[in-house]
Amino acid sequence: MSACVPTRATDSHQNRTKRAPQPHSPPPSPPRRFRIAGADVSASIAVFLIALPLSLGIALATGAPLQAGLVAAAAGGLVAGRLGGCPLQVSGPAAGLTVVTADLIHRYGWRTTCAVTVLAGVAQLALGCLRVARTALAVSPAIVHGMLAGIGVTIAVAQLHIVLGGTPQSSVLANLRALPAQLADVHPADVAMSVLTLALLLLWPRVPGRLGHLMRKIPAALVAVAGATLTASLTGLSLAKVDLPSWSSHALAGLPEGPALGIAAAVLTTTLVCSVQSLLGAVAVDKLVAGQPGLSARVGRSNLNRELLGQGAANIVSGTLGGLPVAGVAVRSSANVQAGAVSRNSTMLHGVLVVVAALLMVPVLELIPLASLAALVMAVGIQMVSLNHIRTVTRHREVLVYVVTTLGVVFLGVLEGVLLGVTVAVAVALNRLAHTRITHDEKEGVHHVHVRGQLTFLAVPRLSRTLHLVPQGTHVVVELDGSFMDHAAYESLQDWQNSHTARGGTAELTGRRTGVRDTGPDHTGIETALAITATGTTIGAASGTTTEAPASTTVDAPTGEPTTSTVCRCHPWTPWRNHQCDHRRSTPAGGHPAEQTDQPTDRPAPDTAEPSSPGTGPHPGTGTHTGAGPNPGPDTGTHPGTGTPTGTGTPRSGTSTSTSTAGSQLARGISAFQRDTAPLVRGELARLAKEGQRPSQLFLTCADSRLVTSMITSSGPGDLFVVRNVGNLVPPPGEERGDDSVAAAIEYAVDVLRVRSITVCGHSGCGAMQALLNSEPGVAQTPLKRWLRHGVPSLERMADDGRPWARLAGRAPADAVEQLCLTNVVQQLEHLRGHESVARALREGALELHGMYFHVGEAQAYLLTEADGGGLFDGVGVADMSA
Repeated sequence: MSACVPTRATDSHQNRTKRAPQPHSPPPSPPRRFRIAGADVSASIAVFLIALPLSLGIALATGAPLQAGLVAAAAGGLVAGRLGGCPLQVSGPAAGLTVVTADLIHRYGWRTTCAVTVLAGVAQLALGCLRVARTALAVSPAIVHGMLAGIGVTIAVAQLHIVLGGTPQSSVLANLRALPAQLADVHPADVAMSVLTLALLLLWPRVPGRLGHLMRKIPAALVAVAGATLTASLTGLSLAKVDLPSWSSHALAGLPEGPALGIAAAVLTTTLVCSVQSLLGAVAVDKLVAGQPGLSARVGRSNLNRELLGQGAANIVSGTLGGLPVAGVAVRSSANVQAGAVSRNSTMLHGVLVVVAALLMVPVLELIPLASLAALVMAVGIQMVSLNHIRTVTRHREVLVYVVTTLGVVFLGVLEGVLLGVTVAVAVALNRLAHTRITHDEKEGVHHVHVRGQLTFLAVPRLSRTLHLVPQGTHVVVELDGSFMDHAAYESLQDWQNSHTARGGTAELTGRRTGVRDTGPDHTGIETALAITATGTTIGAASGTTTEAPASTTVDAPTGEPTTSTVCRCHPWTPWRNHQCDHRRSTPAGGHPAEQTDQPTDRPAPDTAEPSSPGTGPHPGTGTHTGAGPNPGPDTGTHPGTGTPTGTGTPRSGTSTSTSTAGSQLARGISAFQRDTAPLVRGELARLAKEGQRPSQLFLTCADSRLVTSMITSSGPGDLFVVRNVGNLVPPPGEERGDDSVAAAIEYAVDVLRVRSITVCGHSGCGAMQALLNSEPGVAQTPLKRWLRHGVPSLERMADDGRPWARLAGRAPADAVEQLCLTNVVQQLEHLRGHESVARALREGALELHGMYFHVGEAQAYLLTEADGGGLFDGVGVADMSA
């Protein structure tokens, strides 16, 4: 069987599917007709039911004609939905624009407000053409959250008057001054409908049990408004209700009338709020989509510049037709994703439904009490003051920026509040950069100089004064606790260190890493940069290519030469064999350290199927591979700084093996953990020890030492329940033959831990797959070969001409090994479905299965999408973590 597999693997999948047509073959089939997925239809209905009452409520809150909300919702759905760069984001009239629009209507009138909306759309088109969408996201999250909170307070205070049966004033201060009089003149019918709306809005999502799960499929906003409307109609209460004039009298945009400077400021404000809210909404939608692997492979990441163009076009259309300004709406977008939308068709279909409702449902819409819409919008305004946002800015020490921005928006206006917030944010950043605390104390004859904060030229005078207070000939420990050091501070610190050691003292710098520039004829390894690493941040402080060096450099006073001169070129995830900084050799600067023999090679090491390299080889001293190759054998790698093999063998002459044992490497690694990492994770591990593990995912992958599961999944303690074996194999039920470890782990994860998903992860260059391809019948059955029999179905699947091949998006598999690695993931998922606990959880909808492929050389992850019987592995892009 294996003899025919490599022959077939030389042909790509495209070559198999794109064969030359026969001379008399029938004509090709016509192109597929446009089709809308059922998931998009159901999602569009859910979004429409949310958008309809909210659009009317936001129009009411701004003082605009109520039809304007429907026009904006339709333009946002059809235009932004078709042209925008975020397929699943739903655009329309947003609560964040309520204050801006209400102020424009109060100052310039409705027709000029529509003209401002059109001009803002033109400005968005210009920004999109200039491709500056990413720049707009540079605004501090504290300013954005503060702006939204200020808008929310303004909305809530204004709508409170309508809830009580009155009319809102033009500003927050005026509304607050008029509130006592309004409370003395309460309209019971309006208050009753508002309370009913708020009660339904609050309680509907909290109905427990299976009934509650079914009820939550209907949006709470629709239930709240419909309930209040039905109650008002049945009781015959005298209430102000929605009034939708004839479309023939609907006001369209006119030429702007007013001072040019005021109009320009209005356009700038509208453009800023619309753009920032839409771009942040697109980023939030990307995060929601990333949580659904199958959806992320189909939808892809948002194109923010195209999204800006789509929003601009929607604003031009909405303003021209007499609609409100348009922006991405978080509530509708999240509902769209959660309802199962798979393309932009759901957004566009929601716009079509809004148009139908605006034309055919006017009699029904005119039964809605205005008090109910006001209560709905007031609830939205209150939710804009997010406690999670407040906790976030508090944790990042940006409360001052948040509070100033919020108060500025409330009392001065949106543009003024944002500008005030930007000013305070810049001032806070400058203060943090300039504020440095330097202390000096003595403990048991050792002088400690502690530097907290950023070490810049502004702190050099105080640093110099403090360092010169240290007596000559003493031992000094300088602790650097910050994330930045400029060249002036570096020079000052180095000059003092040289001077102190020349006078018989010793100096130790901790909490930093020294860097070196690429050496050349004029540079012999002179230190030119410092980087602070106490908090895990590494920032170079000088020009040139810098690489890291030991975290602590001690200078011997009598000789003035460093005792640890080895330059560190490692990162926290660097393998042991490359941690040159950990070899504490007391070699003088002018001495000759032992020969370095650990160089990459393209020649496979003995008894392995893969090349040996510093970054991918097994850990020295372990004696065996951990799943990386098909034939475990002695490790032939060498230890940095020595010529001694880490396995068995005879050391080369002139080298020492005293520091190249696996025990010393393990001890150094544990010591580094206890020193640097344990203090940071001790609290979280204590919580996990108390509460027990609650992982959300079972991650089954190969035992290959190059696969660091926590690194490639950005996970931490308690996130993944990991099972590793050679070849990431899942024995089918009944095939274990005395080895139930994988089946036991699956049962425990599904039935006891209640994991919500299981991922089978393969990788490139898998030694187990290479061994399967090279296996020959009749050879002795070793434990490894007996285990690999569970991979034979993958080999058979790849050789089956009746099945499509598993493949990568964008390119064909590099060789037969990669093809088998991909096929093996698909096959092991089939084995997984055969386990009773997995099958039961899948039937109940409590479990999801995912396939993953990790290309080691490219550091690229691919997720499996069930596009056909073979499966397509699509690359995962870089997630945008901003805001």
